[in-house]
Amino acid sequence: MHTLEQLRAGALKGVRRLQLACGLSEFPREIFELADTLEILDLSGNALSSLPDDLPRLHKLRIIFCSDNRFTELPAVLGACAALTMVGFKANRIRTMPAASLPPQLRWLVLTGNEIEQLPAELGRRPMLQKLMLAGNRLRALPAEMAQLHRLELLRIAANQLTELPAWLPALPRLTWLAYAGNPFCAERELAMESAPAAGIAWDALRLEQKLGEGASGVIHRAAYGGEHVAVKLFKGAMTSDGSPLCEMAACISAGAHPNLIPVLGQVEHHPDGAHGLVMSLIDPEFRNLAGPPSLDSCTRDMYEDGKRFGADAMLAIAGGIASAAAQLHRRGIMHGDLYGHNILHCEQGRTLLGDFGAASFYDPAGPAAAQLQRLEVRAFGFLLEELMARCDGAPPFLAPLQAACVHADSAARPLFADIALLLAKG
Repeated sequence: MHTLEQLRAGALKGVRRLQLACGLSEFPREIFELADTLEILDLSGNALSSLPDDLPRLHKLRIIFCSDNRFTELPAVLGACAALTMVGFKANRIRTMPAASLPPQLRWLVLTGNEIEQLPAELGRRPMLQKLMLAGNRLRALPAEMAQLHRLELLRIAANQLTELPAWLPALPRLTWLAYAGNPFCAERELAMESAPAAGIAWDALRLEQKLGEGASGVIHRAAYGGEHVAVKLFKGAMTSDGSPLCEMAACISAGAHPNLIPVLGQVEHHPDGAHGLVMSLIDPEFRNLAGPPSLDSCTRDMYEDGKRFGADAMLAIAGGIASAAAQLHRRGIMHGDLYGHNILHCEQGRTLLGDFGAASFYDPAGPAAAQLQRLEVRAFGFLLEELMARCDGAPPFLAPLQAACVHADSAARPLFADIALLLAKG
């Protein structure tokens, strides 16, 4: 984090990344003195409502964040910034999105938690777009022109007002991670899922201990319950970049028991503040994340530790466990939506748990779109398999054609998880 005083004193000359959060209501003109080096500008957490018309003077600017400000319109000047590839205006008050606001090289757009009712058709004319995050707006439809987004890999449209899932959407050749829960078109299915039985665990029966972690949707604590230790996840209730925490909770409960899923013991009842929560088995501390989340540069691909390697048996155990868990989810009409290495916990010998259901969506497993949605997620597994194979010495030869089939551009040519799991189990 930098300060306005540093900027005005010229102490930040030559920086490539600038972050200011100091109650700004106007864009500091001194930023233009960094034009020859500045690539990433983060003005999140201020009180801005506009950007200057001469913003393109920042000719090296690739990434701009202006989340948690007071914008009511996505600034049109963004579209004139030739080098800009990532735009993040989460949690503002944006209602309108001019066509002119879209940079020609746009690759990643984050507009979560605004008030947008309509997207411009020009959004479908940004051929470099890979990642589009629109959860928590007021969209009633998606422009048909978005069917031209042949490089789009990740789409978040949860918690909007969409009345249908367009037929062209799951057919996009590179779409891999999709979240759409919390829209009218899937409300009936979600209601059935949310009514799935779960044991009630009284808040008074839990004794919270230390905090184990915190994510976008909630906080996880170690807790004592019935003479044992458990994990308690208390949901924040606020919209995340993936969607509604309540849909995440319903997906966790509906997923059922599986050796590669974190066991859900029950649902928190009678919390004094009315908070929702889940009580889960406490995971062995030996488990750790398989990978780190994507970086600003990798966009949609996970980051692995340098030198990370897997033995052939451990790699097959990881891949087989995740495929088996995903097959169960799909049988139950649940699409994980975020099948990534950074959402997988693993330890020695490939023991594996698939977690983080924040992007989960529901569908009718007997419905006409079921196979297409399932094969969309198979593409995500194909990328995971590629990453594992690249870090494995002596990967079995049958994995290469399987991986290629999982990421086939024609989604109908991809296998389903039931077949993948069977093949991996045979080794």
